[in-house]
Amino acid sequence: MATQRARGRKSVEAEAKGAAALPPASELKQYYRDMLLIRRFEERAGQLYGMGLIGGFCHLYIGQEAVVVGIQSVLTEGDCVVTSYRDHGHMLACGMDSRGVMAELTGRIGGYSRGKGGSMHMFSKEKNFYGGHGIVGAQVPIGAGIAMAHWYNDKANVCCAYMGDGAVNQGQVYEAFNMAALWKLPAIFVIENNKYAMGTSQERASAGQELARRGEAYGIPGVQVDGMDVLKVRAAAQVAVDHAKAGNGPYILEMMTYRYRGHSMSDPAKYRTKEEVQTMREQHDPIDGLRALLLREAGVSEDELKAIDAEVKEIVADAAEFAQTSPEPDPSELYTDVLIEA
Repeated sequence: MATQRARGRKSVEAEAKGAAALPPASELKQYYRDMLLIRRFEERAGQLYGMGLIGGFCHLYIGQEAVVVGIQSVLTEGDCVVTSYRDHGHMLACGMDSRGVMAELTGRIGGYSRGKGGSMHMFSKEKNFYGGHGIVGAQVPIGAGIAMAHWYNDKANVCCAYMGDGAVNQGQVYEAFNMAALWKLPAIFVIENNKYAMGTSQERASAGQELARRGEAYGIPGVQVDGMDVLKVRAAAQVAVDHAKAGNGPYILEMMTYRYRGHSMSDPAKYRTKEEVQTMREQHDPIDGLRALLLREAGVSEDELKAIDAEVKEIVADAAEFAQTSPEPDPSELYTDVLIEA
């Protein structure tokens, strides 16, 4: 039996990691633009935080862009996303407006939560984005619940529930795994393994280093993926989504990624060396990697990439300007969205 399980797991890994034909240049350029928008947006958010214009916590997604862009590229209308507090990149990848996201960071009325949620608590029903959650692991059972709604309403959609490598050790995560497997819910559990849960390395916090296997007890297939390569992410995500939409239940994707900044803006990240971070930047950066591929194999010119760079720069500058000029919420907003009349 163990041998059969091992063979089945290898089959899943081979399918998810299988080589795929290079997408058209237009698609590749879109992935490049989407990742670059997240990178530049987060860099500007870091600047605004340093200027005192963003209060509270602020967790940047710099370095992890390929994960959400690759997964989002295979989702279709009606598919949903829920994630943790490192969420700005997910919002942008879902198509949420950069102005609204940045304005929420600065606590302005033009933000997605009208300035009351801040960095960790933004939502967009229109874009099927259900947060942004500040409690570690809390979004995972919520994601299972959204997947259950798809199943209950006979919708051919999935819910992608993102979590970090630290959240995987939370008990509620396994309750969600159990229920999702028991009812064959269309849930994709995405573990963004950036190697450090706050300031603790995965090696020191997790018994059993391959987190993709955490669902084996429930019969949930999982695969470990190079999360710094958007095309590998996309290929694995397609397998997972097809699996879930075919009625086969949940799937686990462990994305091996890396954050360049600290856990939050207040974290100096002294638990790792500068050499480690520099090596990841120079050898595995997801944006630089795709840029090189575009120039080398997709027939894209430097001028085309410069045009994308300029477009992204303009979008981010506009978002930052809007976030600083949008009015602050009226005090009456303290009483909105607190109770619902039934």
